[in-house]
Amino acid sequence: MSSADVYVPPKVWTWDSESGGRFANINRPIAGPTQEKELAVGKHPLQLYSLATPNGVKVTVMLEELLALGHKGAEYDAWLINIGEGDQFGSDFVAINPNSKIPALMDHSTETPTRVFESGAILWYLAEKFDAFLPKDHKKRTECMSWLMWLMGSAPYLGGGFGHFYAYAPEKYEYPINRFTMEVKRQLDVLDRHLADNQFLAGDEYSIADMATCPWYGALAKGLLYESKEFLDVASYKNVNRWTDEIFTRPAVKRGQKVNRVWGEENSQVPERHDASDIDAKD
Repeated sequence: MSSADVYVPPKVWTWDSESGGRFANINRPIAGPTQEKELAVGKHPLQLYSLATPNGVKVTVMLEELLALGHKGAEYDAWLINIGEGDQFGSDFVAINPNSKIPALMDHSTETPTRVFESGAILWYLAEKFDAFLPKDHKKRTECMSWLMWLMGSAPYLGGGFGHFYAYAPEKYEYPINRFTMEVKRQLDVLDRHLADNQFLAGDEYSIADMATCPWYGALAKGLLYESKEFLDVASYKNVNRWTDEIFTRPAVKRGQKVNRVWGEENSQVPERHDASDIDAKD
């Protein structure tokens, strides 16, 4: 890069609405709704508004795992929020999640409906509500929460950092790609070293920490994110791959991965889910 190409930040930054790459049309520097739009409400107490990105899959997997355990109160309606079309900026959605990110959950089983936003918070909320997938042993529970918080802090470097600059940015620059590739590989190494001595993240007990982490780092290890399998040499992380294989074979995980999905093979797509039969029809 020549000195003439070096970017000099302005004294006061102003928004260039034309910049931002693939998702420029939904990126803006202000919060709040851009349109009045009602959200549908189905027949079940739990109403999920989401899309099958890694963050969305966390919650649909959790709900399907709860149902597999026999928790009938975990029945849910899953409504599609198409973030590419800006559905997350509708007035009703913003009332649930002021941050305008999927997923968002409304629990109508409480005295007054309870809103829950941020995927990690939804997992924690459901785990406590149904007393499931959150270890009761003090040490394991603490380990579970530590890894859940690790994921919530680490995934933005994978998605908004590496994923953006490697796959979605309008131009590819060496510095940000190298910077975030180094960090993602460090994160994979953190997981791989831990999983060398542990079946799951909290030890020998499958938990919400695994449900939160596998849609990101498991999918990355299997080459499902950003077409970066060879670039990141993900096959070398043997323990991450072993852990991912074990989780991906779970029937509830397979079911949850289909919900609110609108891409890929036809039998993998369940844009909306209002009953178990909606997924069964695609099996």
